[in-house]
Amino acid sequence: MSKLFRAVLLGAPGAGKKRIASQILECFNITHINIGDVLRNNVEKLSPLGVDIEKYVNKGALLPDDDMLKIVLKEINDIHGSFFLDGFPRTKTQAEKLWEVQKIDSVINLVVPKDVIIDDAKHRYVHEPSGRVYNIKENAMKTDITGEPLSKQDYDEPEVTEKWLKFYKEQTTPMIEFYKLKGIFNEFEGETTHEIWEKLKPFLSERVDKQK
Repeated sequence: MSKLFRAVLLGAPGAGKKRIASQILECFNITHINIGDVLRNNVEKLSPLGVDIEKYVNKGALLPDDDMLKIVLKEINDIHGSFFLDGFPRTKTQAEKLWEVQKIDSVINLVVPKDVIIDDAKHRYVHEPSGRVYNIKENAMKTDITGEPLSKQDYDEPEVTEKWLKFYKEQTTPMIEFYKLKGIFNEFEGETTHEIWEKLKPFLSERVDKQK
């Protein structure tokens, strides 16, 4: 019988969630529910949900928690198998609402030291046409494929990164305490995604079916 594993993936901006998520999918038989992607896809398709989302965005407001929960539950119910949520919940209130209707087996929190995140962001450049990301400590100021110039994103400036990290900590600390009390909180720390993955992979191997 297949193992059923239901998880939440957490991590501050710059902690490598995207890379870790892709590694999980490469190794394990599990579905990645990226709520940000779900919302964006609905907006792009101009679905009824997407129209509602855009109304809130245009007003500078967030989608109400109950509406977010309905979206999440629909995605979960469409799967009928193991999954990990990414992008929800973000607050203690959302975590409590989710817990009332859908139990979670594990919360996976990725932790990278703040100074490492800030330093990585400071040296990060982007090739805008393709979206490829480069680190100028390791690469020239032009893309290695086309020779086109790389650009710096405003949100990668140290003061902006520090502001986002502070906001993330303030927003998620009560939620993390909630999950600690439930006894399902697991933290994986490292300076690189490779270090984190070396700790996370054995943990998942005991709980999730591997890809065939």
